[in-house]
Formats: sequence, structure tokens, C-alpha cells
Amino acid sequence: MPIAQVHGLNINYEVIGDDGLWVTLITGGRRGYAEFVPLARKIAAEGYRVLMHDRRNTGASDISFDGEDVEEATWADDLHELLSQLDALPAFIGGASSGARTAILFGLRHPQAARGLLLFRVTGGAFAAERLPENYYNQFIRMAEAGGMAAICADEQYAERIAANPANGDKLANMDPQDFIAALTRWRDLFVAGKDLPVFGVSETELNSMKMPVTIIPGNDKTHDSTAGRIVHEMIPGSELHQLPIEDQDLPLVPFEDWAPHEPEITRVFTGFMGRHAG
Repeated sequence: MPIAQVHGLNINYEVIGDDGLWVTLITGGRRGYAEFVPLARKIAAEGYRVLMHDRRNTGASDISFDGEDVEEATWADDLHELLSQLDALPAFIGGASSGARTAILFGLRHPQAARGLLLFRVTGGAFAAERLPENYYNQFIRMAEAGGMAAICADEQYAERIAANPANGDKLANMDPQDFIAALTRWRDLFVAGKDLPVFGVSETELNSMKMPVTIIPGNDKTHDSTAGRIVHEMIPGSELHQLPIEDQDLPLVPFEDWAPHEPEITRVFTGFMGRHAG
């Protein structure tokens, strides 16, 4: 896959589709982009170019612990630079879960670069506010405190990133555990500071200020409670809401692969929305 130099880091990316307006799909959590490739191919088949990329600290892209802002803001700025290099702006910015938060921050930080936002599986609520800091930060802080960077390199998530990009292994192995702990503590504290906002790190006032077209497909688990999607819809003026034929489940997380049967409908919703706002 192609590699771009973005803010001094190697960012792994792929463009699916040969012509048409540009779209991005940003995965959630700390996962690489692979899980969205089937959906991207469906959207590309309708006449769009879909940019897929591994955000820094995910997939085969470089790791970096230098960011002073909340991670989603850094990812939004990286994406803006990558799209600029590809001469792909303005673009429709789409994402799920932490990818949806990244898309929202992209719209706030780079409003002229976003034709519109495609948000799905929006995160919010008390359960997610407790679960995500543990999943993203606290478990790794404890791991580094107990076993140093050797323990981090042996962890399943980081081992995947090392396998995809061996340079990450060298960087992690040579990193001072205290620097790693300090970086994750900083990001955790920034994340937790915004956990009671409608979208983590995004205030009601900021959502009210958004002027670009937005469409929202709510999630259906305890991390992506459908209520969160409806709240965001109510706070972004003129946004559109589409409810899939699904019900909320009493589960911490419904894997995106379980949404595969709904990808044709998601494609229709997103491409219909983009077609109406292509100008």
C-alpha cells in the first residue's frame, strides 16, 4: 500500500475507486482501516474515490507519542494534511466511533475542507465514558508500570502494530517507560476532561456551530448507544438522521463485522446524501 509522509510520520493509506468526489472512512478504536474496505468498495462502485488510512498509532502507520492535543484532534489534522497531499479537498469525511469523533473535529478545525460529514456509531453516555479510558489508556499505563516497554511490545494490540510496521517495535523497545506513561496519561486526562460533553471532547456549542451537511446513523450497543446519535443529530443544525432496522443490544460492543448485512443500506444512505450535497 502507498505510504505518505504526514507531519513527519509514515501514514499507510489506500484509495479505492478511480474517479469521482473524495470520501474518507475512519475506523474506530485503535484499529487499522481494513474492516471498512468492504463498505468502501460499495461506495466506490457508486462513483466515488474513498480514502482509507491507518491513523498514527494504528495499523501499519508509525507510532508517535508527541501529540499535545486529544488524539482525535491530531488525527483530524493528519487527515487534512494527507487529503491536501492527494489534492482531494474538499472531501466528505466519514467515520465510526472514534472515527466519528475525528470527523467532527475535522469539521470544526477545517470547515472549508469538509463537503459534509458521514457519522455512524457515534459514541456517548456514561458506559462509554467509563469503558473507553480503560481500553485506550489505563490498561497500558498499568502494563508499562509493571513490566516496562517489554510488556507493551508483547501486548496483542501493540504486537499487531509491530508486525504491520517493524519500525514501531524498535521505537517502542527503545522508549523510556516513563515517557510512554506520561504520554498516555496526558491523552487520558484530555479525554476524561471531555467525557461529560455530548460527544467526548466536543461541546454543545461547538455542535450547534457546525454549518456543513451532516448525516448520522446511530449505533446499537452500550458504547455506541443510539441515544448518542440522536443527541448529536438534535445539536447539529440541519443534520439528517437515519435509523437502521436494528435495536440497541445490552452488549459492551457490537463488532462492525456484525453490521455487514446493513452495508448496502449504509451505502445508499451515504451516497444519496453525498449526491444531494455534491455542490
